[in-house]
Amino acid sequence: MANTSSAKKAIRKLARRTDVNRSRRSRIKTYLRKVEEAIASGDKTAAVAAFAAAEPELVRGAQKGIFHKNTAARKVSRLSKRIQAISA
Repeated sequence: MANTSSAKKAIRKLARRTDVNRSRRSRIKTYLRKVEEAIASGDKTAAVAAFAAAEPELVRGAQKGIFHKNTAARKVSRLSKRIQAISA
C-alpha cells in the first residue's frame, strides 16, 4: 500500500491512464473487427471503407503508446495486403 502522498497520487494517475488506454484499445479492436468482417464477407468496397476508418485509429494508438509503432505498421500492411487480394 502506498504511504507517501506522491505514491498515492501516482496510483490515482495510473488508474486514470489505465481507463483511457483500455478505452482506446477497445476502440481500435472494434475498428479492426469491422475490417475483418468486411474481408470475410468478400465485399471489397466495405473492406476498403472500414480500412480507411481503422488505419488512422491504429496509427493514433501507436502514437499514444497503446502499442509499438512497428506493430501498427505491420497490422496496416497485412490488412491492406488482404484487402488487395479480395478482387484477385
